[in-house]
Amino acid sequence: MRYRGILVAALVLGISNMASAAAEEVRLGVVDLQKALQTVDSGKKAKATLEKEFNEKKKQLQTEEEAIKKMTEEFKKQSLVLSEEAKNRKQGEIQDRMMKYRELFGKSQFDIQTRERELTEPIIVKLRGIVEDLGTKKGYTIIFEKNENNVLYSQKKDDITEEVIKVFNGKNG
Repeated sequence: MRYRGILVAALVLGISNMASAAAEEVRLGVVDLQKALQTVDSGKKAKATLEKEFNEKKKQLQTEEEAIKKMTEEFKKQSLVLSEEAKNRKQGEIQDRMMKYRELFGKSQFDIQTRERELTEPIIVKLRGIVEDLGTKKGYTIIFEKNENNVLYSQKKDDITEEVIKVFNGKNG
């Protein structure tokens, strides 16, 4: 009995909230911030800068990787004529170089991720500001970020991504 009373009260409250919400127009929108980031001029410049820096680090890593392979091949060729002490020393050198390579690889990944955040964060902040301004000016109740995980479907008319890109490029071009 007690639960029935709570259920009835919840239903009455829900229906009254729905009625007041129906009286106001609810306007929903979506924006693909990732697409906007990759499309705006500043985003393209950031991506080009990041790719250039990534390729430089990749070259550095490839050079070191090739040097380690060469060391390993030379060691294999020489191992038959080397003494145990010389073999151990050479193996130690190769292992040290491999550890330094792994550290360099990890540091490079961290540096690229950090640099990506440095380059894109200011752009995303501006994009979000534009979304907020458009939401206010055009009377949107809610604007969702469109991606595969959040918005499975939306009508084309509700997508403001292209408008956000135009406004951004107009202000920052």
